[in-house]
Amino acid sequence: MYEYLKGTLISKQQTSYRGSHIIVDVNNVGYFVNTGKSTIERIGAEGDQVKIYISLSHKEDSMSLTGFITREERDIFNILQSVSGIGVKSALLICDEFSISELIDIMIREDFKELSRAKGVGIKVAQKIILELKDKLINWSNATPPDISDIEVKETDQSTIIEVQSVLISLGYSANEAKDAIKEILHSRKECSTTEEILKATLSYLSKLS
Repeated sequence: MYEYLKGTLISKQQTSYRGSHIIVDVNNVGYFVNTGKSTIERIGAEGDQVKIYISLSHKEDSMSLTGFITREERDIFNILQSVSGIGVKSALLICDEFSISELIDIMIREDFKELSRAKGVGIKVAQKIILELKDKLINWSNATPPDISDIEVKETDQSTIIEVQSVLISLGYSANEAKDAIKEILHSRKECSTTEEILKATLSYLSKLS
């Protein structure tokens, strides 16, 4: 329903009885947005103009907004909530503990012990998250290989490129957006070769375009 809010940052609170949150004024309407401590630390000062990507949560008796500085953070937050038993609070705590590239790296390596570092996430819950989300983030059967005919790529690197593209599409990017970002990174950053390196670089590149 909503993609982002753009307006004046009225206030930000890391700790309060209402939890970590910000209030953004958009055309004289104040929006209360739940968020993590890391977002509050990065968003700027009160009175600044800000852009915050949001997710709408709808329960039987209430609706709430949760906000993030980048679209990728918001999208991974939504993906986390697709795991049964993971709600807004748990997903927000996980996003607050790990960066997007760290989370995806954890999924790829199936490192449930590292994931359990997040507050409120035990070993069993971490295993469940990885089990349910790895296929969503890396969906080989639905992946369409990007058109990289104009870039020198070794045949052995094809699977790595497909894997990166699959994750980007899972995060809400179109096939063309993923393809263009991958091409840019392969062309400009020759040192990137592994899935993790290329993925981290493409996410950084795409976030600057948002």
